Amino acid sequence: MLKKNNAWLWIPSLYFASGLPYHAITSISDIMYKDMGVDNKSIALYTSILLIPWTIKPLWSPFVEMMGTRRSWTLYSQLLLVICFAAIASAVPSSNFVLLTLIAFMAGAFVSSTHDIALDGFYILGLTQEKQSFFSGIRNTFYRIATVFSSGVLVMFADRIGKSSGDERYAWSATFAVTALIMAVLFIYHRKAMPKAENDIARMPKSIGEIFHNFGDIIRSYFQKPGIWATLLFLLLFRFPEAQLGKIGKLFLMDTISSGGLELSKGDIGFLNGVVGVFGLIIGGILGGICISRKGLKYWLWPMVIAISLPDIVYVYMSMAMTSDLTIIGSCIFIEQLGYGFGFTAYTLYMIYFAQGKYPTAHFAISTAFMSLGMMLPGMISGYIQEWLGYENFFLWVMLCTSVTFAVSALIKIDPAFGRK
Repeated sequence: MLKKNNAWLWIPSLYFASGLPYHAITSISDIMYKDMGVDNKSIALYTSILLIPWTIKPLWSPFVEMMGTRRSWTLYSQLLLVICFAAIASAVPSSNFVLLTLIAFMAGAFVSSTHDIALDGFYILGLTQEKQSFFSGIRNTFYRIATVFSSGVLVMFADRIGKSSGDERYAWSATFAVTALIMAVLFIYHRKAMPKAENDIARMPKSIGEIFHNFGDIIRSYFQKPGIWATLLFLLLFRFPEAQLGKIGKLFLMDTISSGGLELSKGDIGFLNGVVGVFGLIIGGILGGICISRKGLKYWLWPMVIAISLPDIVYVYMSMAMTSDLTIIGSCIFIEQLGYGFGFTAYTLYMIYFAQGKYPTAHFAISTAFMSLGMMLPGMISGYIQEWLGYENFFLWVMLCTSVTFAVSALIKIDPAFGRK
């Protein structure tokens, strides 16, 4: 019998269950479509559209709070994700696999974003403030482990199955079938492991009018905050270069040498992006948190802007050198992700800073929606820009776009004391 009051029994696995579908949908899909012969502009467009549910999730988050418990929403979302991944596995071998898998991916994206809403709410309700602080690092760690597993282990698994069977479609079908199986195991486990918090109850409003009044007050108060327009530009454009690089970087590593790519195998890409890159991302994030806790966000803003921008130049180098040395390629990816992890800390901390005041949770959710929109829109056009410019000139374009990051960072105002221990 599980001790349901022991948070160690459910927090690590729940946040693994949160990270696995997100990265399977947003990261593995790129590699699968490239492996199946889909062109870059279509891949970038289609997979960027999959971010829509995370962009608009604040629209239905109040209903998750009002209708049913967070525990039930979390569990049934996991069950639905089993069905979505099984549908993807079934659709891959079909002749119309692009359309069918996109439909299943989009359904999974809506369910996964709903799962995130419910899970974050349950985390707050199921733990005291002291335990929330203690487990904040644990939840982030297991979310990153899910990133390594999905972007690294699952991609390497697909590579091995593809090489042994000689059938890429079978390999990807098997990979998503395994993903569905893992989500099924997590669902069964969480039915037993998740506690039933006393304050996790449905809070039905007195009328439909109350729903719209509360929602309208949240939106209105968000857009009445001081410095809102500078903040919106910052949220939308801080990652303008990364939104493009993140979509095209993996395709560059996979593409043929004759097309300007490095022609690496799926297994190499799974290891380099899903293991080496994520390791750099984690180290950068840890260092960023330590630095801000000592000097504050305002002090570290510009070093972090530099860190998230200048390391992108490693892709310019790789596209010019056309090296096949995995040690060099891995070092470049590690450096770029280390800088990204360090610099992204400033972005996430600013969202927390801006959410202070009335409705902090809801306002933070709105900011994450603009964050997702800022990744989605540039990602949608990145494939067209790359096919027009070629890889080498595209990465030079990304470096030029870093000037946008510097410009919007100059607009925001931050209390010098914010973030210091």
